[in-house]
Amino acid sequence: MRFGAAVLRSPEGRYAVEEVILAHGPADDEVLVRIAGCGVCRTDLAVRRSAGRSPLPAVLGHEGAGVVVETGPHTGLNTGDHVVLTFDSCGHCRNCQAAAPAYCDSFASLNLFGGRKEAPARFTDAAGIELAPRWFGQSSFAEYALVAARNAVRVDPSLPIELLGPLGCGFLTGAGSVLNSFGVGPGDTIAVFGTGAVGLSAVMAAAACGAVIVAVDRHVERLALAERFGAIPLHASSGDLPGRIQQLTDGGAQYALDTTASVPLINDALRALRPTGHLGLVARLHTALPLEPGALDRGRRMSHICEGDAVPGLLIPRLIGLWRAGRFPFDELIRTYPLADINEAERDFDAGRVVKPVLVPEGRI
Repeated sequence: MRFGAAVLRSPEGRYAVEEVILAHGPADDEVLVRIAGCGVCRTDLAVRRSAGRSPLPAVLGHEGAGVVVETGPHTGLNTGDHVVLTFDSCGHCRNCQAAAPAYCDSFASLNLFGGRKEAPARFTDAAGIELAPRWFGQSSFAEYALVAARNAVRVDPSLPIELLGPLGCGFLTGAGSVLNSFGVGPGDTIAVFGTGAVGLSAVMAAAACGAVIVAVDRHVERLALAERFGAIPLHASSGDLPGRIQQLTDGGAQYALDTTASVPLINDALRALRPTGHLGLVARLHTALPLEPGALDRGRRMSHICEGDAVPGLLIPRLIGLWRAGRFPFDELIRTYPLADINEAERDFDAGRVVKPVLVPEGRI
């Protein structure tokens, strides 16, 4: 099967939309999906900075959504089903069996550093050069994606499928951190550091829970969005951030979510917590994290959160339900681009001109 896809051949290079070849159709537990839209995520950008850890050339993209066009015999899905695609997992390790697929024993190899190698290669360019297989189980910067059925969540076909892909990663991570990792409830207090797609989805989810929210960022436009979604905006350059947050949250936030990986802000977040408070980190740190004395005293704790501690088949429908009720307006964060304009979308995203770009193969909307 031949179709168009955006291929990245080097960390410093541009994407090129070109013809790629899929050697065969779905295996027993797989489905072939025609992509209607795919979000651009910070993890896609990180491939450029990963010093060769993620193999290239590759088709990236891991926030895909679309329509099933072919299925293996043991998938539970049917041709014509609308699906949101999410991260890969083995399905049988101890964490997968314990409903924690984001902590799958094989998460790194399946999603980031090569995936399942196959001989002969199932995915090549038109010249026969092998492309890295199934980024996050998807490689959905493309017109089609071949995925394991367990990574595809069926959704109502009346929904705008081209906009739903980010529910499989970025929006899932922010909202899941609030709903799953923290279990935020009415009247709880939370500080969200960084108001990109993950941070704003956390703000929206916390607002849906009836929490008191403080949003911290250096971009006034993003802070304005956070305020519209229910947060108290606080510029990152404000003096004594921890003290300001403590004042705004009646003695300190019970929860804090850092999406920035900034060591100073992480320490500010810890100082802003009330006793027994919980700080969650969702961004990968690239430096050591020295903590100030007493940062974790009095029951305070810190943990890394992957994919919002989500079981995607449960959380994605929940988020769609909140969206339908007008309580999780994720679509307001999205700007669509034709797949052919992927380099422009990446530039706009990296520069902060758009919160969540979604690439749409031509003719889909």
